[in-house]
Amino acid sequence: MDPTDGMKITVTENGPYLVEGSVPMVRQTIVADSEGNSIEWRQGDEFETKASCALCRCGQSANKPYCDGSHVRVDFDGTETASRDPYLMQAAQQDGPTLTLTDAQSLCAFARFCDVAGQVWNLVEQEGPEAARLTASEAGLCPSGRLVAWDRQTKTAIEPEFDPSIGIVEDPTEGVAGPIWVRGGIPVTGADGETYEVRNRVTLCRCGASKNKPFCDASHASIGFTD
Repeated sequence: MDPTDGMKITVTENGPYLVEGSVPMVRQTIVADSEGNSIEWRQGDEFETKASCALCRCGQSANKPYCDGSHVRVDFDGTETASRDPYLMQAAQQDGPTLTLTDAQSLCAFARFCDVAGQVWNLVEQEGPEAARLTASEAGLCPSGRLVAWDRQTKTAIEPEFDPSIGIVEDPTEGVAGPIWVRGGIPVTGADGETYEVRNRVTLCRCGASKNKPFCDASHASIGFTD
């Protein structure tokens, strides 16, 4: 049985994300080391699981992450501008001795796991099992799925396993609130009724400022978005 059966997220026109199917939702905080490097995720409080709910997309709600109708008050323009091309058509490819790294830069959500230990783009080209492990780990921690590590022999993606769920991202190191992290293959359908490519991990904008709507483009960091 498909674990996402009945679960879906719909982008409403100039309005919120409509979440259906009793999708679990939790706080997810980016944890940094003493030097400010992103090193892991910490799961926080669980939200009440609802059969359906509306999540704020304009960034102006006083009841975040839920919608309170502020998109009407601020005349929010939620026009979707993201490419409908599959991930692999958007991504650059970098081959290393053991792994291949694909990178769709437009999907960056600025979680910064890719910068540890000399940056993932350098690690993928290094010899040895430790470099391969770090490459796969850093790519897998990327919430948006901008980065994916692939086994060169089997041509398979090295993906983290997620139960279908939503994470509301917090980034205390940068002092900002991050995107909506959709995990486990929950489909996201645009306001035009067309479903985006279903992926294991994507990040949806919740600050309202992304130029790649409905996906996060890291604008929350540049505008100092907070809950």
